Amino acid sequence: MTDQATSASRRPDAAIRVLLADDEEMIRHGIRLILRHADGIDVVAEAVNGAEAVRLTAEHRPDVVLLDIRMPVLDGLSAVEPLVGLDPAPQVVMLTTFGEDDNVVRALRSGATGFLLKDAGPQELISAVRAAAAGDAVLSPGVTGTVIRRMLSGGGTTEPDSRVAGLTGREREVLVMLGEGLSNPGIAERLDIGVGTVKTHVRSILEKTGCDSRVQAALLAHQAGLMN
Repeated sequence: MTDQATSASRRPDAAIRVLLADDEEMIRHGIRLILRHADGIDVVAEAVNGAEAVRLTAEHRPDVVLLDIRMPVLDGLSAVEPLVGLDPAPQVVMLTTFGEDDNVVRALRSGATGFLLKDAGPQELISAVRAAAAGDAVLSPGVTGTVIRRMLSGGGTTEPDSRVAGLTGREREVLVMLGEGLSNPGIAERLDIGVGTVKTHVRSILEKTGCDSRVQAALLAHQAGLMN
């Protein structure tokens, strides 16, 4: 799982292309309405199962796929790896509900960018799509801690203390906020610095710690005891 930058196939000023995959019409309808009223976001296709999501993603090449975990034919968990294996690969954000932490963990380990609760508010949904398109991890703060603890219980990287030893004080602060599930704009607001500066810190953290993604960095923050 990598911390990807904005897709090379999409110009910075182009609309974010979204594919929505959920077998519940009411869920799709609600998300569709929210996103279609957001500036710079286009819903280019909708799918009712994982197999259709993979096929339509290959056809429409969306930047972001909002993928329900539980669907017929091919569920969201089974669709993650085929989706992230496409070229170009979309950013995959899992749509989940409380109580599905184990499934979220499996999805993240398979390459999903993050997860979003289905009852998220309109602005949280829009922000999540924009964050995913920019290469940021999407981690709903309400359940991030639980999911990370479950990921850690399955075994983690070794010697976390030595991996964070080379970080500056500011980089440690940013790493803690990654562990909290904050986005780049959220970190920038908390620290009163620019988003570009946050991105620089995140890149440096990933390089110094050997993490491949923001999710792995969030795990490392917990492993190293920084969240205490």
